[in-house]
Amino acid sequence: MTEAILNATHRCDSCGAQAYVRALFRVGEAIHLCLHHWRQHEAVVRTVALDVLDETYRLLGGVKP
Repeated sequence: MTEAILNATHRCDSCGAQAYVRALFRVGEAIHLCLHHWRQHEAVVRTVALDVLDETYRLLGGVKP
């Protein structure tokens, strides 16, 4: 298993829950999302983000797909 980069101090910018996704838009400009908000906005975020760090696999037994 790959070691996680996001931890309990990373909070969803929308609701404050633990973030499992970080989307980078420009250097220094990122948003953090919980699983709920990631699922809600994934289609749009993936089209505009420069990079997406998705650690939602950690919620599914920790096995990275």
